[in-house]
Amino acid sequence: MTAAAEPATRLPLIGDRAPGFEAESTHGPVRLADYAGRWLVLFSHPADFTPVCTTEFVAFTELAEEFAARGVALLGISVDSVHSHLAWTRAIEERLGVRVPFPVIADVGTHVSRAYGMLHPNASATAAVRAVFVIDPESVVRAILYYPMNAGRMVPEILRLVEALQTADRDGVSCPANWRPGDDVLLGAPRTQAEVEARQADERVKLVDWYLAGVPGRPV
Repeated sequence: MTAAAEPATRLPLIGDRAPGFEAESTHGPVRLADYAGRWLVLFSHPADFTPVCTTEFVAFTELAEEFAARGVALLGISVDSVHSHLAWTRAIEERLGVRVPFPVIADVGTHVSRAYGMLHPNASATAAVRAVFVIDPESVVRAILYYPMNAGRMVPEILRLVEALQTADRDGVSCPANWRPGDDVLLGAPRTQAEVEARQADERVKLVDWYLAGVPGRPV
């Protein structure tokens, strides 16, 4: 008798409510609800005791205070056990002098990984790819990044992405390509002739064309 196929799971999309979960972690039980009211970066790694994942955990740790200063929590996850996570994070501290400050979910049953679409069968039948979900204080998915198993993430870019989202929410603007905190930001295209004329008369606006205009940015 063949085993029943795993039911298909719809991947969360930007703008969806993040799938709720309860799981064991290196810091004890964790739930998505624990992060309500805060930004959350949920990121998966393929396996403990692997070279690329180790460098990523060091990189996230190095910027952990920067994330925290912006009200952002970090939460790692893989399909390894709590004991494996603990052994690995202790090894990182002993060998590299880096103490991992954030919890790491032990998703042995793959329930969280499947809910978030972190398992890609053509990459691996069991290991989670390098997924990143940015979840806002209302538990809404705001950004999704996927990386292959053999390419590490640029952690400063993940921090910059959160800063851009926070800036857009706060000021009602958009952030252009290569934007960094404090750079000029973009206004939405005007929808009426009156809005075009008001924009032309506003000395604060840096007008390139009727639809392309920026204003000075503010620090996050």
